[in-house]
Amino acid sequence: MSTTRARLADAVRRFRSGAGSGAEAQSASADVAVVLADRADGTVVRCGPVAAKAHAPDADPAALAARLRAAAHPRCAGVLLAPLAEADTLPDGRRITLWPYGEPVAPDDPEAAPWAEAGTLLARLHTVPPAALPGPLPPMRGPAKAARAVARLRAAVITAADTRAADTVPAAVGTMHPAEARTGTAVRTGPATATTSPAPHSHLAVAAREVERAWAGLPGWARGEGPAGSGPGALCHGDFHLGQLVRHHGRWLLIDVDDLGLGDPAWDLARPAAWYAAGLLAPGDWARFLGAYRAAGGRAAGPDDPWPRLEVPAGALTVQTAALALAKAAAARRALDEAEEAMVDGCVRIARLSEAVG
Repeated sequence: MSTTRARLADAVRRFRSGAGSGAEAQSASADVAVVLADRADGTVVRCGPVAAKAHAPDADPAALAARLRAAAHPRCAGVLLAPLAEADTLPDGRRITLWPYGEPVAPDDPEAAPWAEAGTLLARLHTVPPAALPGPLPPMRGPAKAARAVARLRAAVITAADTRAADTVPAAVGTMHPAEARTGTAVRTGPATATTSPAPHSHLAVAAREVERAWAGLPGWARGEGPAGSGPGALCHGDFHLGQLVRHHGRWLLIDVDDLGLGDPAWDLARPAAWYAAGLLAPGDWARFLGAYRAAGGRAAGPDDPWPRLEVPAGALTVQTAALALAKAAAARRALDEAEEAMVDGCVRIARLSEAVG
């Protein structure tokens, strides 16, 4: 186990030992550490009923503290999972927080996905009065994360350009066809064959240009270049997807407050909207999500047609998802899968529409 993960496990065990005594303390010290996530933006380790998270190295300590206070506030009870405690700082400066462990959404059971519950939770979050929370609350970081994804794609294009000439890989399902690279129109290549074709890197720059075109057509606030609108904004999660829900004591709650803050609440609906527009989210799931959101008093979708509010945030999340997919595909030297291609195709449509309306 890496040093970071070992320190997280120790933090959980110390917390549990301090919270109990006797057999409970002995059980806490004997718990096996399970790594739940280990990424550049956060490492999470579970020991029994407690999980510890090492936040990103560049996390603003003051902003994180404000987000934790909001999550622990009574006005957010039943919406956000509340932290147990804030633990030590790692030697490299990363902050550690402690949380109750909750059961995540089952990725292999789409029929049981809690879309209605998610819509209700987001609506309740958006109606929490920011003034009632201890502040000051930082901005919601969703647009900044989209900008970071585009920057990551740009770096991947530069890296891929240095190795592209020597690349050849077997053609396979999901490989971008040359006609698709020229026109931006999805072309399915059929089953894998024994022939060879240019590697995915040879089409990366073309697909990246489509993503850049879509990105350029978005307003500055959606690219992280300024505040959204002139008002104070609503309390937003900032990075909503089904992986941000857990079931704790029988109820679903939102987790991961790293991007929590003030902003346009439509952003929290943007990823499901982008998936729905790309054909990756079933109409019934979208209807359950949106209907529950509206029924619980959510104000980010409008009473009738939701797209006037959702079009820009959904476009930004489409670009973000496509940019990350291309960057990861380039790093792994692989072709895009069908879902990733759908998001790149979405960028093509966004760019064409934006350029058509000037």
